[in-house]
Amino acid sequence: MGVAADPNNSTALGSLGKQSQFFVFCHGLLQLSQLLVSGYLKSSISTIEKRYGLSSQTSGLLASFNEVGNTLLIVFLSYLGSRVHRPRLIGCGALLVSLAGFLMALPHFLTGPYQYDQSVSSTFSNSTDLCQRGAPGAWANLSDGSCTPHASRENHEVLLVMFVAQALLGIGGVPIQPFGISYIDDFASERNSPLYLGILFSVTVIGPGVAFMLGSAMLRFYVDIDKVSAAEVQLTNKDPRWVGAWWLGFLVAASLVALSALPYFFFPREMPKEVVRGKDRGCKKREDMLRQLRPRSEHTENLSLLEFIRRFPVVLLRNLRHPVYLLVVLAQVNLSAMVAGLATFMGKFLERQFSLTASLANMIIGAVNIPGAMVGIVVGGAILKRFQMSLRQCSALCVLGMLLCLLTAFPLLFLGCPTQRVAGVTYWDSSGFDPQDAECTAQCRCSQRSFNPICGSDGVEYTSPCSAGCSHVNNHTDGSILNYTDCSCIGGPEQAGSARPGSCGTSCSHLFVPFVVLSCLAGILASTSHTPSFMLILRSIQPEDKSFAVGIQFMLLRVLAWMPGPVLYGSAIDTSCLLWETRCERRAACRYYDNTLFRQRYLALQFFFEVGAFLCFGAVYLILSKQERETRQAQQTKAEPEKEKLAGNSIKSPESKV
Repeated sequence: MGVAADPNNSTALGSLGKQSQFFVFCHGLLQLSQLLVSGYLKSSISTIEKRYGLSSQTSGLLASFNEVGNTLLIVFLSYLGSRVHRPRLIGCGALLVSLAGFLMALPHFLTGPYQYDQSVSSTFSNSTDLCQRGAPGAWANLSDGSCTPHASRENHEVLLVMFVAQALLGIGGVPIQPFGISYIDDFASERNSPLYLGILFSVTVIGPGVAFMLGSAMLRFYVDIDKVSAAEVQLTNKDPRWVGAWWLGFLVAASLVALSALPYFFFPREMPKEVVRGKDRGCKKREDMLRQLRPRSEHTENLSLLEFIRRFPVVLLRNLRHPVYLLVVLAQVNLSAMVAGLATFMGKFLERQFSLTASLANMIIGAVNIPGAMVGIVVGGAILKRFQMSLRQCSALCVLGMLLCLLTAFPLLFLGCPTQRVAGVTYWDSSGFDPQDAECTAQCRCSQRSFNPICGSDGVEYTSPCSAGCSHVNNHTDGSILNYTDCSCIGGPEQAGSARPGSCGTSCSHLFVPFVVLSCLAGILASTSHTPSFMLILRSIQPEDKSFAVGIQFMLLRVLAWMPGPVLYGSAIDTSCLLWETRCERRAACRYYDNTLFRQRYLALQFFFEVGAFLCFGAVYLILSKQERETRQAQQTKAEPEKEKLAGNSIKSPESKV
């Protein structure tokens, strides 16, 4: 009689549950692999800058360009709804994301081997960076090589391929999360649906952390691992000229996306509704309730495209006139712009500020900062659930979180390293030493564009052995460089000094741990406002506008935060550059930054956006407090006549009894 008593029904119900669970598993894997593709670029952005000579502004534009394709199509996503075969559209989008990942790696195979200035001849050239005193015609420096027409075109081709790949990545990612969530919500049981969606949202948060860990692993390999043997590579990953295998992670992530896309072409357009045993009556009642609510949604789905486009601006203006909705979205815009810039350039900041390798910087972000943000989101949601907060209390929680975040983030402005002393760039001796004009290098014929940093025994960094007047190099038994000697610019011409290969670095490693702890704590506190701010949006708008309002919210976040954020941060970073690399008479990547300016401008932007979010949440709190007072006063005013009436009745009642 009951469902549990019928073994056939029991088997059928179990298979329905497994279908939903399998879809959740597939979609979690797809979302994770999609985030690997999009997040991996941020983990390798400084390496790509170095490899192809890009400014931070250009790399910031590249990182945000996937939002262009996404923004152009996101508006129509709410129109399509369930009109389309959602699993197949998700699968097609995933294949497009996979193609974008492979295209991102393509420049590595289109361009020749990575070339760098070096002190001994290699397979690719017989150039040298040593001081060659003698007649012209001796070895020339690598950076003085002729700029061929192909070399000048190479940069434009690389950028074109990468920008196209980013646009495809944005377009392919449009249907994945929204259609996957709506598909699960439509056909999963109401008991299991929150659990399934929670799993997917947690994967969304974990994804960027996994992407940075993947970047940490891949950047330990040399960029041309497929073209040269390890014995030919004279660099270590601590060398400023080191370029890691940035392309390898894109191949891994794109392959994973392609495999994850395959099951979606076998899911039905409409999956049978999942039913939980023992809950049939409750499910039936909820189905009846949903059926009563369905005419409104069906009316929305029956709109023509022209009617949808005509109606969209009306709903947009109606929501933007709502002060709470507008202020909360502006607060989220500030926070999202901050996160977009920090996520793109935090690795580069740690590399330059604390002399870390790209691999270690990515590991810190993936293992500390991103998990910290996850903890903040969970804590914010747990507080919300524990205390069953009203709208005013939600806004108060957001204000408190941002205030504590500001107090924690402010000391970061002063936790950093000074710029290293670089001869002719940030350091001049009493005679105004310039390595290009100094007497100690007058006969060395050094290239102004040479870059093979060495650290002199005097603690000063030189851009190349030639610029320090070094004429001899000593090697280890394995062929690697031990040190440079007979350096006429170090210690004076009478007693020439020595130098070791690599940068002198910034000697303030003791500040690294406090910086990471404070930045992680600031991220946790800022993230506590994530869930309450979404509740403010969902509860403050009209129910029939909810889907539109959420779509508008994400569109504004993309246009006002995720697109301009990385470009703004990149432009601020470029203004702190002291020495630019030049390639084919054009400005390429920055070689040396003013560390103090870099830190101040990078973190000042973070502080600016945090203040903006704090002020917006504060305004929301004031508005909701005023509305709450007015509601309370109105209720009291309404209750007073009733009290007087009750009081009058109580006076008359004894007389009537008498």
